[in-house]
Amino acid sequence: MNKKLFLLASLCLGLHFTTAQISGTPPSYDEQQADKIAIYRAEAERVHTLIHTKLDLKFDYKKEHVLGEAWLDLKPHFYPSKQLILDAKAMLIHEVVLIDNNKQKKLKYHNDDNQLIIDLDKTYTRNEPYKIYIKYTARPNEIKQAGSDAITAAKGLYFINADGSDPDKPTQVWTQGETESSSCWFPTIDKPNQKTSQEIYLTYPEKYISLSNGLLKSSKINNDGTKTDYWKFDFQHAPYLFFVGIGDYAIIKDKWKNIEVNYYVEPAYKDYAKDIFGHTPEMLQFFSDLLQYPYPWDKYSQITGRDYISGAMENTGAVLFYENVQQKPGQLIDENIAESIIAHELFHHWFGNLVTAESWSNLLINEAFANYSEYLWFEHKFGKEKAEEHRLDDIESYKMGDNLNKDLVRMHYNSREDVFDAVTYNKGGAITHMLRNYLGDDAFFTGLNHFLNQHKFGKAEAVDLRLALEEVSGKDLNWFFDQWYFGNDHPKLNIAYDYHTQNKKIIVTIKQEGEKLFEFPFTIDYRINGKVHREIVWVGKKVINTFSFDADQKPEVIIPNANEVLLCDLKDNKTIDEFIAQYQAGEGNYGVRKRAIDAFVEAQATNEKALNALIKATQDPYEGLRIMAINKLDPSSQKVIQKASATIKSLAQNDPKTKVQAAAISWLNFTQQVDLSLYETLAKSPSFSVQAAAINGILKQDPSKASAYINTVEDEVISGSPALIANLLPEWIDNNDLSKSKLVAETVAFYAFAPFQDPRNAKVIAQGFEWVMKNDTPTATKRIAKLYSSYYTFLKNENPQASVLIKQMAQNALSIKSNAARENKKLENQVKEIQAALDKMK
Repeated sequence: MNKKLFLLASLCLGLHFTTAQISGTPPSYDEQQADKIAIYRAEAERVHTLIHTKLDLKFDYKKEHVLGEAWLDLKPHFYPSKQLILDAKAMLIHEVVLIDNNKQKKLKYHNDDNQLIIDLDKTYTRNEPYKIYIKYTARPNEIKQAGSDAITAAKGLYFINADGSDPDKPTQVWTQGETESSSCWFPTIDKPNQKTSQEIYLTYPEKYISLSNGLLKSSKINNDGTKTDYWKFDFQHAPYLFFVGIGDYAIIKDKWKNIEVNYYVEPAYKDYAKDIFGHTPEMLQFFSDLLQYPYPWDKYSQITGRDYISGAMENTGAVLFYENVQQKPGQLIDENIAESIIAHELFHHWFGNLVTAESWSNLLINEAFANYSEYLWFEHKFGKEKAEEHRLDDIESYKMGDNLNKDLVRMHYNSREDVFDAVTYNKGGAITHMLRNYLGDDAFFTGLNHFLNQHKFGKAEAVDLRLALEEVSGKDLNWFFDQWYFGNDHPKLNIAYDYHTQNKKIIVTIKQEGEKLFEFPFTIDYRINGKVHREIVWVGKKVINTFSFDADQKPEVIIPNANEVLLCDLKDNKTIDEFIAQYQAGEGNYGVRKRAIDAFVEAQATNEKALNALIKATQDPYEGLRIMAINKLDPSSQKVIQKASATIKSLAQNDPKTKVQAAAISWLNFTQQVDLSLYETLAKSPSFSVQAAAINGILKQDPSKASAYINTVEDEVISGSPALIANLLPEWIDNNDLSKSKLVAETVAFYAFAPFQDPRNAKVIAQGFEWVMKNDTPTATKRIAKLYSSYYTFLKNENPQASVLIKQMAQNALSIKSNAARENKKLENQVKEIQAALDKMK
């Protein structure tokens, strides 16, 4: 029965229940509902409260098991209880004991694949804490729960290359607790509304090092080739934030005030660790000042993990990153791809770790704020245009998916993993930006400080956020939260303009064309004689809103949503001349100029002014718009080539930003405008992307030069350029150089996710796919299988047609590898890898 109907029936019948009158456990909503989307996803009931968790863990690398002992301090939350239910997935339970003043009493229990149900020795009240000891074996490979788009697996604990059989991969162990996967490696109450302190003993091979939450209190070398580290964390945080990482790492030490800040990277990257993570202390200071709340934990460490299933995870004081954040100077000179991720995970230590979403329905408390922190950091460190580019790219990603019917606070979903999507992250960040602009910086950040202080080391929901911001600002925010947090979709606006010469009035008509009507503040700029005037109006919840402004003459251009704050679709009925004026008026405003460039792109084939404006935009003051304009010039048009080539060649040679140079070279490659002398110079650039683009151009003109580069170019140069791989691949195949199979695998998988524009590359990559599948390429095959599975998971909701294509490619891979295995039995394990990926696609 639907929860609301159940409550209504109870009221109508005049029934009054007390806890004592209810016998047994009522069926869960999952049991009551066949249609999971109809289930109301309430906050998890807190029957017992976690107080402290102590773990002693040893690792069986051969079986990929964890041999664990757990001591849990708990108490009933409110009502008396004589039964404890813990989450313990796929575990072998060997013993359960009550510990009372050093006395031990064995307890009766039973367990299934998901839960451990313990009969306590008596009924405990909320004033009676107790301690449970559990001896168990965790078997993460037996876990059956599924992952999400953001977190593509849910084993909880991962052994990487446990037997050391892959020479290209280090042996590691790392954990991923979110959403409810910590219970895959220790018994707990695996819900975000629980908070517990912790201590962990880790026994593992002496040659490695470990990282966990809290401080390392001791490290002891044992007589059997192992060592035991003792990590202690005195604060309360949610079970999903527990972390263990073990492997061969270099530790680069840094500091912020009296807080230790360390970077754990693979030894090959130790000289670049501060180039990758080095802004962390400055971020700690910036976010602490911004929130007026100093970083609240005892340390801040960041570690990388091979084959990590997501971008990064905010485990308290011990953040885990995917391996690709490890970059060399030739990559970092273009852009540190880790920068936004580092900011995102750090901000979680206030929003998510200090104050945690009480339920996955309220995940915005964690993720919308972490997403917005990326904007805040970019704005502070690199300027507003960089921040705006990042935010608007996020909004475009949100709009591309099937997201319009999803509320930000989502009380109905099929799986808790479903809320880790572009609505919670991207749209959530955009809504946070609108809220900041509506309230003003002082009220917004003071309100966040009030919210954090009210709920620190606890939990919260969206209503708590609204109340805190209302308390500080004095403004009612129900209208905002109702349509943006508890509603879905976004405004679809059609803008019309007029100027009344007789009464000297500008008339702006805003028509809402979507099924839902919204209300919002809206910024309109108009430009007269080169001077920009700004008006802020209130658009009401109706189809047509009309506004008039006094003006002595007709404006050169009128710019709606001029501050780019409102999340909306905008149909802007302007001429190219007006868009040119908009571009000129948009100095310092990334979004306004981007919209003008979009108009130039659409009209470049038929409108000379639009083409000239687009070419001029390739010299925009901001590099992001220069790249956009270069990439949008039509390389198949002889007219465009004739008019733009000299400008683009100059950018390839002289632009101060290497990413712009690389974009210019790539465009010239498409148009066959290759200057061999220039390209040979650019092939020696410190930038890997410039090197790759230049070498790609050289090989397009003269494929015989491949042998000159095939053994001299760094793998990182090649790996960043699928097009270059396509040009070098025939040589690798001719030489049967299987050492390059992993590079080919990355490109094959990338092609499945983002097909090349150049059909010649597609043909060569298809050959590479067959080459990898026919040969003994364990690392490459596993990588392809994993990426296909990940892409399928990501695309099944966002782009179902593309997910079908990925599945077909995986089936094709299985067929080729299976046929090859008939000739070479060594390939049978690789067949299993692909089959396992296909099984996940079911």
